[in-house]
Amino acid sequence: MHEYVTTPVKRVLRLVARDVFYIETVNSRYRLEVRNRERALEDASSG
Repeated sequence: MHEYVTTPVKRVLRLVARDVFYIETVNSRYRLEVRNRERALEDASSG
């Protein structure tokens, strides 16, 4: 059995001219880097 906890996102920041995002929640910060945007979009649409 899995328990999922959701936390509201406070803000999303993106570095200019790069696909690097910082996602901030109430108690955490995450760095998300998209390395190949076209491939990611193709995979998402085919699934």
